[in-house]
Amino acid sequence: MAIDLISTLKHSPFKDFLPSGWNLKKIQRCTQVPRAEALSRQPFWHDDFNPQPMKDVAELDRRMGLEIARVIRDAFLANQPLAMILPVGPMGMYAFAVAELKRTRTSCAHVSTFNMDEWSDHRAATIPSSSSSSFEFAMNKAFFGPLGKLTVPVGQRNFATKKNLPTYFDKISAIRAEGGKLVTVYGIGRVCHIAFWEPHLAEGLNEREWRSQTHRLAVPLHPLTMEQNSITSFNSNMIEVPAFANSVGPGLFLTSDWCIGGCDGGYPERGAQWQGQSVAITLHHGPSRWLPSTYMPTLPGRLFLLSSLLSPLGADLH
Repeated sequence: MAIDLISTLKHSPFKDFLPSGWNLKKIQRCTQVPRAEALSRQPFWHDDFNPQPMKDVAELDRRMGLEIARVIRDAFLANQPLAMILPVGPMGMYAFAVAELKRTRTSCAHVSTFNMDEWSDHRAATIPSSSSSSFEFAMNKAFFGPLGKLTVPVGQRNFATKKNLPTYFDKISAIRAEGGKLVTVYGIGRVCHIAFWEPHLAEGLNEREWRSQTHRLAVPLHPLTMEQNSITSFNSNMIEVPAFANSVGPGLFLTSDWCIGGCDGGYPERGAQWQGQSVAITLHHGPSRWLPSTYMPTLPGRLFLLSSLLSPLGADLH
């Protein structure tokens, strides 16, 4: 008899730890897909969704950055406005996007950016933009500042504050009414969130209701999300990670005309990683509002990922 989470969780005092809508047996099947079939096309994938394995983080950052620059330049050459939902993570891509936009002398005057989320307290008040842990600070340092004269105009940069996040939908709708498109750049969270749209936000909503949610203020974060971010953003210091965040919802990111995804959660020097299960679920589970990232393959775009994240996944003791 196997001794694993499926067989033991019901006896644990932490049995309610995982989202109630998760089918653990189905998730386990996703993680056991043979490597030769890990990128095989699934019936629910969009015809123009393509996962692309990368050998290392440097290559992933370069390819994502070039893709970001490409969609900006394509809109520039077509004289069309462009709305972009942007993440803070992966981050290395922005340096390559900046370099390519400078090389081609592409102005971002036609671009409006919408940061997908921001840390908050339980009342949706966000971290001051002057704080090095704020997403606005990170974007200014990695993208807007280095672009110099080519940068996105200050008035067209949107951040997920309590006041501004509820305006995203109308602003993006206005850009589309002028012939513009919406491009979403994303990573995939430990519990398969997109932005900070957590799995438990499906509670009490049917499919139509869930898909219509454009944003949420003060999303309570799942403990695994806080642990993920303590590792990736706070040098393991969980005390520094807020328990809430403001976030865009599926009513925005699932309406995208093009998506650029990136999964860089591997530590090859340690033979370790944290993102493989999330990738396997995204690619093979099929759409479920309890696993938001499973909808991304239903949209056109590219998902750049480390090849070391691909299934099958199992014990590898160190």
